[in-house]
Amino acid sequence: MFNSVMKAVFGSSNDRYVKSLGKIVDQINALEPQLQALSDEELAAQTEKFRAQLADGKTLDDILPEAFATVREASVRVLGMRHFDVQMVGGIVLHRGEIAEMKTGEGKTLVSTLATYLNAIEGKGVHVVTVNDYLARRDAEWMGRLHQFLGLTVGVIVPNLNEFERREAYNSDVTYSTNNELGFDYLRDNMKHERSQMVQRPFNFAVIDEVDSILIDEARTPLIISGPTEDKSDLYISIDEVVKTFPEDWYEKDEKQRSIQLTEEGTEEVEKLLIERGLLETENLYDVENTQVVHHLDQALRAVHMFKKDTDYIVKDDKVVIIDEFTGRMMDGRRWSNGLHQAVEAKEGVKIEPENQTLASITFQNYFRMYPKLSGMTGTAATEAAEFWDIYKMNVVEIPTNVPVQRIDEDDEFYKNTQDKFRAIAKAIREKNEIGQPVLVGTVSIEKSELLSEFLNQEGVEHEILNARQHEREAHIVAQAGRIGAVTIATNMAGRGTDIQLGGNVDFRIGDELADMPDGPEKDAAIAKIKDEVAEEKQRVLDAGGLFVLGTERHESRRIDNQLRGRSGRQGDPGLSRFYLCLEDDLLRIFGPDTLFSKMMNSNLEDGEAIGSKWLSKAIETAQKKVEARNYEVRKQVVQYDDVMNDQRKVIYEQRAEIMDSEAVDDVVVDMRHDAINSLVSNACPPGSYPEQWDIEGLKEQTEEVLGMNFPLDEWLQEEQVEPEIIEERIREAADQAMDSKLASGDAAMWRRIEKSILLQELDSEWKDHLATLDALRQVVGLRAHAQKQPLNEYKQEAFTLFESMLDKLRETVTNKLLRIELREPEPLPPIDLPELPDFLTGHIDPLTGLDNSEDGDGSESRKALFGALAGSSQAAVGPGGSATENPYADMHISRNAPCPCGSGNKYKHCHGAIGAAPQA
Repeated sequence: MFNSVMKAVFGSSNDRYVKSLGKIVDQINALEPQLQALSDEELAAQTEKFRAQLADGKTLDDILPEAFATVREASVRVLGMRHFDVQMVGGIVLHRGEIAEMKTGEGKTLVSTLATYLNAIEGKGVHVVTVNDYLARRDAEWMGRLHQFLGLTVGVIVPNLNEFERREAYNSDVTYSTNNELGFDYLRDNMKHERSQMVQRPFNFAVIDEVDSILIDEARTPLIISGPTEDKSDLYISIDEVVKTFPEDWYEKDEKQRSIQLTEEGTEEVEKLLIERGLLETENLYDVENTQVVHHLDQALRAVHMFKKDTDYIVKDDKVVIIDEFTGRMMDGRRWSNGLHQAVEAKEGVKIEPENQTLASITFQNYFRMYPKLSGMTGTAATEAAEFWDIYKMNVVEIPTNVPVQRIDEDDEFYKNTQDKFRAIAKAIREKNEIGQPVLVGTVSIEKSELLSEFLNQEGVEHEILNARQHEREAHIVAQAGRIGAVTIATNMAGRGTDIQLGGNVDFRIGDELADMPDGPEKDAAIAKIKDEVAEEKQRVLDAGGLFVLGTERHESRRIDNQLRGRSGRQGDPGLSRFYLCLEDDLLRIFGPDTLFSKMMNSNLEDGEAIGSKWLSKAIETAQKKVEARNYEVRKQVVQYDDVMNDQRKVIYEQRAEIMDSEAVDDVVVDMRHDAINSLVSNACPPGSYPEQWDIEGLKEQTEEVLGMNFPLDEWLQEEQVEPEIIEERIREAADQAMDSKLASGDAAMWRRIEKSILLQELDSEWKDHLATLDALRQVVGLRAHAQKQPLNEYKQEAFTLFESMLDKLRETVTNKLLRIELREPEPLPPIDLPELPDFLTGHIDPLTGLDNSEDGDGSESRKALFGALAGSSQAAVGPGGSATENPYADMHISRNAPCPCGSGNKYKHCHGAIGAAPQA
């Protein structure tokens, strides 16, 4: 009560913060007459003036008022739009690295230009992140005109660009892209072998549009780049043979959860069997060294004892084909993940296809936290403010609307079942349709959209259905959803990026209807006619009550409901919103069938009857809060596990960058060699032990295996006062001398390149294997909870141990290869080919649809399309005698190891990039 009174008197903390920004807005407004007096050239010259001021020691905050005023004036001249004062407040919030919550229709896209321009002046690059490719292209072209007018360069990242195009876009002052493309480019860059091959530059500042969709909803699943693994057929077959011998009392099955695990007795017996077959590294099945074997054992158990032939799958043409459990149809091309499909293939004795192994992965949480400054904008963020602060340290600021909201939000209506509810919805839509009021209907799934469509067809109501897949076409449908009598069904209104304007959208109508008409008086007249029609139609819609937003079900997140509701009542327009619910809705089933709520509904409601109550609406909101809290815990767990890997990923990626930037890595190689020798001696001769306890035979084998050298260890042991340090020093000196003599006999520059190449190759190979082990560990570590252990802590400890083991193995492998390699002196010395990157598979599962929404980002398809037309011109570059007279791609800075853009299939350096050599047909 006291808090309510204080808020009424003094306003909320959000209100006070927004009010405090008014002083800066006043400074911006005071500069407007001065900037209006400038010519276009003088206004564009402001950018260089600001850069000079920054060079003289001023900060971005110092130049903010004049920079924002410059953007506002440029926007008026270029786009015909003037920023409102509340949009200036939004721009300040974005510049400060906070989240601006602005209602739909308040012009978030225009607001972003303020913070983007100010931060791009430094020349370090600004990323504007959108939820789909259509919006990235649209905003880069639309808002890009404003930035280009002021002298900034603008780039856009979309799928299927080649590396040259991506590098050019990232080197622009402002780069528009989707979140997926940014993340995949970061992962791919950290798999390159030369700094010049990388496309991104250091992170600076990012503005995320629909920030709740990207940083909350899509953050449930990580970005993954995968590629084929080495053939493990023998391991799958061996484990399958073992598992098929297990009696039933060795394992316990849970048919409902489709899970299976070994009993205590079973574990002991299985350990004996696996040791007999040489499949275990140590005697304890659950030691960290056996993580991979345990993972394959679990999958083999499921394959043999849980998955049934002709029920879960069939064998067709020597392949295992999954059967959909709901439809009974064969799902050609789909494969179970994490080695389960390979386990079933081993069970059935068909050819085992290699599984795809994770080569690199990152969550959106950890990717975007790498930006020194991060901001975002959306219409709905307040309900997730705590999560934004906990995970990203971003404050949510609610920006007031330019004009007060006039929309009426009615109480929810409750029905007994889905049929009653949909009949009532179809009837309500038909009634609104008859008076010409446009209706926007929100559903929670495509199936529900199709069901409603059938009811509307019965009522004779024409309508459009959106399914969140064809973004460009659907932007046109959304733009016209405010026309007289329009009925639009949408599965999800987040990230559409297009306002619903009452009476229709003038620009979209001109583009759709007059696209083929040449410029001239006739087209001008047609444009004027469209504008008049839209103005007249808008008035009719206003008289009918504005846009009616109808929700067919409450979503598990209040944000999604608010996004739908916010489509009505833009910029002070009248509007209406109402949600229809029933006991069969997913969310209402949270209350359970035997609750007082459901009993009251069933006993008091007749078929087709509805009730509305503020108490019921409040109960639904409470349920939504519980689901939101549960989903937050899921996302939090994802980031907690990824944080463990993230620390290791940073170390590896930083090490790779240092290696790539170094002219020589001989100091790193020497340290690795010395550390490897220290590890060998320490393991064989533990500190504080007696000489008779030392494993001299083991040390002999290890030095022979790792260093390729034999040492008189038995003679050294006969000496008085021999210590492990003396043994280590002698081995180290011998290894150093062997390396020095090798260097003296060969080309020093060539040797430096060999060291660098081997170091990068082995680092990548060990990291890839480490990721596979962590993946397997992540799958099984949850079982530790049965032993009263905290799975996350167990994961942290074992991941650290595995990382140390990986580094030890890396030192030994690099040392081994460099000591054993033999330099020859061919004439001339051939260049060292960097290893080819594998064929990547990119993956990011959309948490709303369950579909993979990643794109083919390796550029292979676009490279063919982009350069296919140039293949003919490459022939023209070859003279009559067949020698290359010029290289048409010389200015494109193509990596020498990349495929040649002419489409020949050869590397660039062996085709058009070869000096004096004819391109290969």
